Amino acid sequence: MASRSRESSNYRNPCLTMHQPWASLLVYGIKRIEGRSWPAPIRGRLWIHAAGKVPEPETIKAMEDFYRQIYAMNGVTDIEFPEYYPVSRLLGCVDVVGCVTCEELVNWEAIPASVRVEGQTAFCWLCEQPQRLIVPFEMRGFQGVYNLEKKIYEAAVRGLSSVKAPQPVTFPLPDPRDRFSLKPGSLASLPSCTNALEEEKPPSLVAAIAAARAAATQFSKNKSPETPKAGNIEGNKKPISMRTRNKSEERVPVQRPGGDTSYTP
Repeated sequence: MASRSRESSNYRNPCLTMHQPWASLLVYGIKRIEGRSWPAPIRGRLWIHAAGKVPEPETIKAMEDFYRQIYAMNGVTDIEFPEYYPVSRLLGCVDVVGCVTCEELVNWEAIPASVRVEGQTAFCWLCEQPQRLIVPFEMRGFQGVYNLEKKIYEAAVRGLSSVKAPQPVTFPLPDPRDRFSLKPGSLASLPSCTNALEEEKPPSLVAAIAAARAAATQFSKNKSPETPKAGNIEGNKKPISMRTRNKSEERVPVQRPGGDTSYTP
């Protein structure tokens, strides 16, 4: 436990900038796995900030379809997606309870099948207890995990609201006596983590996974999706949703936060 405490000692109110729609899907409890190319450096509360790039309607549709399909694997069909996907805003927070490798996650029989399908990158951050801000805060973000400014934290913590997730998940600990025991390699010897071959998926699910992967790959490390194009200042567009894109335009000041470029669907 002491070593895990040291792991998080450099962070005070840690925050992560993510692209939309992944950021909102996480704080709404729809997304339960945050995929990265690097292991989670913290445990406990992680604030989620939406980057400045306005998501394309096709990206939103691909991700919403993906989650409809994977939740259907567990018989969940009533999913309330966000009405809109704000950018350059602090959205809320989740609790990071552990981090495992993709191979461990997809073979972990102790968790729902829909969660196992979410594992698409090298490291999978396990997220519980989503909370969202009633009024998202405008702020700038940075790359990687960074410390939330004290004044922003003090205001944000008072504006949190619990979220009714469509299928809340509690990740079982390998060692119930150690709440920091979920780490890469910790599931390899568990009976509930098998090496069984992947089950055959229905065509609709295969198509949804492929579309979600394609949506995620638009953020390559060789380009900066946060920099508005000339004549098309994305930071001044209204955050897009498939259900709100035709409503009156709302101007938002330009923000150019950074963000990691590896994502799970």
